[in-house]
Amino acid sequence: MKPLARFLLAVAALLALMAVTLAVFGLPLRDSLELLAKGAGGDGVAWTRTAVRATPLLFCALGTILAWRAGMFNIGGEGQFIVGGISAATFARLAEGAPPMVLTVGMLACSIAGGGVYATFAGWLHVRRGVQVVISTILLNFVALQLLGWVVSGPLQQRTGGLPMSDRLPEAAMLWRLSRQSDLHGGVFLALFAAFGVALWLYGTRAGFRLRLVGEGPRVARAAGMDAGRIQVMAMAASGAFCGLAGGVEYSALAGQIGAGFSQQWGFLAIPVALVGALHPLGALVAAVGFGALFAGTENLARFTPEGGTLGYAIQGAAVLGFVAWQALRERRIRRTGVA
Repeated sequence: MKPLARFLLAVAALLALMAVTLAVFGLPLRDSLELLAKGAGGDGVAWTRTAVRATPLLFCALGTILAWRAGMFNIGGEGQFIVGGISAATFARLAEGAPPMVLTVGMLACSIAGGGVYATFAGWLHVRRGVQVVISTILLNFVALQLLGWVVSGPLQQRTGGLPMSDRLPEAAMLWRLSRQSDLHGGVFLALFAAFGVALWLYGTRAGFRLRLVGEGPRVARAAGMDAGRIQVMAMAASGAFCGLAGGVEYSALAGQIGAGFSQQWGFLAIPVALVGALHPLGALVAAVGFGALFAGTENLARFTPEGGTLGYAIQGAAVLGFVAWQALRERRIRRTGVA
């Protein structure tokens, strides 16, 4: 089947899945779909909301793809997202009074470094100590949550006291935004650039080929003289860097401060985005926009019905189950016929 036909089939399947999910929730199909469409792309504000929701999903999905392509099943994107936000907020506190441009660039750099170092630790445990990266990254998510609760109640708590959250960033230090009335920020374009950059690196460079070879055939990679362990640790570092950057962008572009509720589950939600995107950076770009539109649409639907808030998660879960079933059927057909 040609790629365009596959894409159209996937879109049709997703629409059918949305219709079934709406029916299960007992919502009127036509009115609900209309509200979803208006919320996701009915006007400029809706398109902006979709792009903003897609941005952390895309960053974290790119991180997931890099790790999984190297055979490292990183489930800790959420923890790395949180550590990225904490790192950015820490830099903002330490460099208080610095020029706005220095603050902005420094926050993003620290978020990349923080997430990268955090994921590297899990990679090192796997390669040097045999600790399954799935287990270590899941546990590190909880460590990051505890760390977040501690810093916003201690070292990073706002000076006025009271609420467990950091001081608000000065407006001049926030990431570029189209206007005060719009949430469209520079992180959206950074994520778009990152998706094409990762695709080019993964499929157009020797280093990207080595990473994929280590993931698909580690024994072959070792037989070819590659240091598979080092490549896997580096893949984890890059994976954590993207997830950490998502946290830094969320902090410096939208939130402006971190609190106990800084975790928005983007790291977890990005896993199905990466899977639906077939673990390809450009596939993840399309999937992130799709799920971003879904979340933006369900936010609009939630204004009119209480079920709207959970509808997005239900559709996302059903989409992942459908994707896994389709993959299983496809692999079964390939084994039977020998034709991809």
